Amino acid sequence: MTISLFSGQGSQYQGMGKDIAEAFPVTAEVYDTGSEILDTDLRALCFDTPPDELSRTINAQPAIMTTSLVCLKAALSKRFSFEGVAGHSLGEYAAMYAAGIISLEDAFRLIKARAAAMESAAAEHRGTMAAVMKLEPKKVEEICNSAREYVSAVNFNSPAQTVIAGTPEGVNEVTEVFKELKAKVVPLKVAGAFHSKLMESAAAAFYETAKTVSFGKPNVKYYSNVTGGELTELPDMAELLAKHIVSPVRFTSELNAMQEAGANKFAEFGPGKTLTGLVKKTLSGVSAFNIENLQTLEGADIYE
Repeated sequence: MTISLFSGQGSQYQGMGKDIAEAFPVTAEVYDTGSEILDTDLRALCFDTPPDELSRTINAQPAIMTTSLVCLKAALSKRFSFEGVAGHSLGEYAAMYAAGIISLEDAFRLIKARAAAMESAAAEHRGTMAAVMKLEPKKVEEICNSAREYVSAVNFNSPAQTVIAGTPEGVNEVTEVFKELKAKVVPLKVAGAFHSKLMESAAAAFYETAKTVSFGKPNVKYYSNVTGGELTELPDMAELLAKHIVSPVRFTSELNAMQEAGANKFAEFGPGKTLTGLVKKTLSGVSAFNIENLQTLEGADIYE
């Protein structure tokens, strides 16, 4: 069984997807549709925007989703097929489109509202994030829960990598403890404490848009960050997606659930290869490929 994975925030870079866009005219629909809804030139945003500006939440989220969908459409035109989808954080929106849950137009409407709400919340509540390596996730959670200042474990990425989020004071407090335990702590270049309670205002604002969207049943297996498993019966998706903004990303649980269901091949669509690396660190006996440019598109062993 083949699973399509979709990149999360932080993977963006200037020029992403450009060679695929130029080589595959079928991808024009993504840029044209998104540009109209966002009222911005998505080609210019993805190809020409300087890194500092591109890394802003309000720019990074739509740019990454665009690139992910462009890479997917190019692969589909080469006879790629898949039986399941999952995304990491904002990657869930590309995954929902790929699974037939939402239209292309609604994918852009949702990501426009999400990015704006999260950028606003980050400006309102100072927050930061860091990746903790070489320490068991349960230990990371335990230390965060005992901190004086606010900090929480928010991304369970692999057995050896957990991302934390909170106030700068909270993250600094637990970082000292982690270093004493010989763990590696890497600050993330993000503007807020995503997937934590500091995003509550973003979840509330986003819900107002999400509740106006029509969600259909998936036509392939769809795995959720919030539950850590397959959604066999879709809940109130507007509520789930709002909750997603303030809930941990249970990616390790998702990967294990996929393998238990028979997944043995993973294709990551979008900039970078973060998820491909997490698959390889978490699962054994599977193959994983990232598709972000013409070279990786042609070289991936994912086609019929």
